[in-house]
Amino acid sequence: MFALNFYSPLFIDQLRKGRKTVTIRLGDKSHKYRRGQIVWVTVGHRQGVKQRIFTAMIDQVDVKPLRELSQRDIERDTPEFRRIEDTMNFLSQIYSRDLSLDDIVSVVHFTEVIEFPPLD
Repeated sequence: MFALNFYSPLFIDQLRKGRKTVTIRLGDKSHKYRRGQIVWVTVGHRQGVKQRIFTAMIDQVDVKPLRELSQRDIERDTPEFRRIEDTMNFLSQIYSRDLSLDDIVSVVHFTEVIEFPPLD
């Protein structure tokens, strides 16, 4: 089982309400996340305890330079952001390095999988 982990508990509410349906990750993650793959969406620090929020399916993985992020990509990742610069600054903090518009990112689209009890 793979996980899409988010470091900040601030994302829990956005994830649960379906406002966050994309994650933008630095680098080409197409080898790690594939369309149709089932993952746990978790929140927790890198080396700490994680909380599973829900199970999800990867719908699509787009690999592109930061400069090609769409408004929709940005808002589905962080609803409060509107500009590429907002996302760039946020990623710079997470990855502890300066980024340029030429840096490659992966836009991972996911959808919650609703788990119902089995029918008898």
